[in-house]
Amino acid sequence: MTKLILILVTEIFLFTAIASGGDFARTMNKQLIGLPKQETLTHLRFYWHDPTAGQKPSSVMIQQPVSNSSLFGSITMMDDALTTDVLKNSTVVGQAQGIYAGAAQGEIGFLMVMNFAFKTGKYNGSTITILGRNAVLEKVREMPVVGGSGLFRFARGYVEAQTKFLDFKSGVAIVEYNCYVLHY
Repeated sequence: MTKLILILVTEIFLFTAIASGGDFARTMNKQLIGLPKQETLTHLRFYWHDPTAGQKPSSVMIQQPVSNSSLFGSITMMDDALTTDVLKNSTVVGQAQGIYAGAAQGEIGFLMVMNFAFKTGKYNGSTITILGRNAVLEKVREMPVVGGSGLFRFARGYVEAQTKFLDFKSGVAIVEYNCYVLHY
């Protein structure tokens, strides 16, 4: 009973200190919010389909580029399919939702801001958030995983992107993503 009273007094003191503006942060016990002690490393591989033209584009340029040679200044909004294979009609496991913006003047380089929102299986309803530089014409590009939700809550890691098909004329790109994600 004495231990319970001591815990309650401590919590009241901490709440009062926080409410008065004194201390705005505290270390929490991971078990209180359901985090296990060990992290899991998960590898996911899927294909990002980015059609920018045709009857049903899933990427739409909302800001035209200042330079057509590098696409500098362009902003494109996307809701692209993520599939299990290069073929567009393969199983869709989720969507890549976000934006990419032409951020390089001397090459085609995008700032990628996107969520991989999963729609099937164990990861249904979970997301992985990517924020990084994508130099499109390099063979393999690495971008950081900066967070996630659901089963990927507190995620960190990286993705490797490798273009499998790119046709500027038809406006179609297919990119293989290998994601290495640490999460609880």
